[in-house]
Amino acid sequence: MTSKAATISEYLEELPPDRRAALSELRALIHRVAPKTVEGMNYGLPAFGELCALASQKHYMALYVCESDIVKAHLAQLGKVSCGKGCIRFKRIADLNLGVVESILREILKLRKQGIGPSCR
Repeated sequence: MTSKAATISEYLEELPPDRRAALSELRALIHRVAPKTVEGMNYGLPAFGELCALASQKHYMALYVCESDIVKAHLAQLGKVSCGKGCIRFKRIADLNLGVVESILREILKLRKQGIGPSCR
């Protein structure tokens, strides 16, 4: 679900408390992994440079990383999630192995530092 919010904080304020808490936790994790990332709204979704984006959809929440090979490599350890092409969908933050998400984000950050852009473009 796209939003007309101008900032990620405004986007989060529009969400129910459980989803706000979940996506806020992911936002904090992203900033721990990539403290220099520039966040903003892109296509109505919270985006973190070329690293990733977040979303609260009708039936799930999602982390968009646009690196399907990296996601596939970690799929067995990710938790109770479903994945699309570079997308990790989950219903509750407790279903998501945040340690594995951190590893995925670090691998993607390494690609970006090498000048390798998102593979979903």
